[in-house]
Amino acid sequence: MKYRKLRELEVSAVGMGCMGFSHGYGATPEEKESIRLMHLAHDLGCNFFDTAEAYGPYINEELVGKAVKPFRDKIILISKFVPVNLPGQTGEKLSKQGVRNALEASLKRLQTDYIDLYYEHRVPLDSDVEEVAHWMGEFIKEGKIRAWGQSQSTAEQIRKAHAVTPLTAVQSEYSMMERMFEKEVIPTCEDLRIGFVAFSPLASGFLSGKYDRNTLYKGDDVRRVITRFSPENVDANQPLLDLLHEFANRKGCTPAQISLAWMLKKKDFIVPIPGMRKEERVRENLGAADIELTDEEFDALEKALDNIPIHGNRTDEDIAKLGTVKSS
Repeated sequence: MKYRKLRELEVSAVGMGCMGFSHGYGATPEEKESIRLMHLAHDLGCNFFDTAEAYGPYINEELVGKAVKPFRDKIILISKFVPVNLPGQTGEKLSKQGVRNALEASLKRLQTDYIDLYYEHRVPLDSDVEEVAHWMGEFIKEGKIRAWGQSQSTAEQIRKAHAVTPLTAVQSEYSMMERMFEKEVIPTCEDLRIGFVAFSPLASGFLSGKYDRNTLYKGDDVRRVITRFSPENVDANQPLLDLLHEFANRKGCTPAQISLAWMLKKKDFIVPIPGMRKEERVRENLGAADIELTDEEFDALEKALDNIPIHGNRTDEDIAKLGTVKSS
């Protein structure tokens, strides 16, 4: 496994997004199997595990806490708070006491004394980001968190918050199918030496090439409402999959690995955290860290991507229609 820096934190080049072990993509593995897969990821060099209070809610933190307990001091553990109340939470959530309560509860569920990287899980456009940054600074001084970050924030919000308490990372959706943050946010992170963590780096699995227009999604599977998985959009996005297969065949790897290798080549402070709920996916995704694109291959891939229109997207509003899952 190769490693890279998110400001002061050294993390594996590919991390593990743990949400899918509890919900979001249909049937989940049994707890024993989920724990085994997290242990396997650690054995393969992954030291970057991502969860959140909203996943479940709560149950994913409990699962991850149980899984990583044997090697807690050897990993970078991430969690997040949302700025609105979740079931059982009362009072004003987006207040210092509200966030402190959420943090204390997460620490208990995770069976740890500190969280390495603690995100604000979605940043309201009308919120006082400087105030939140001040609270995060206090939690850092108390030793309850080592570093903090934001999720799906704007360049302006990043700069304002960073001026109060430096951000270690911004976690937002990023993949070959969702590149909106390339315009302002990723350049801002580069300018301020802030890491960028990409959730849904395989576009909810679309870029693996393992799904087609006839695939059925059941239960709380977010792909039921993500528009890029509608049959017509699956067909319309076939040129992107053809491109990935072409490069994968040339490099002797898989389309998913090409997608992740492209992202890793893009900037050295970008770290993808794909979900992986089967052993072959764990080995495949973590193995992408060893797939190196040459400058010529990367440039050719970039040029081709610029000429392929993307159909459909993944929005919080669409996911909310499912009524059973909180967005990553």
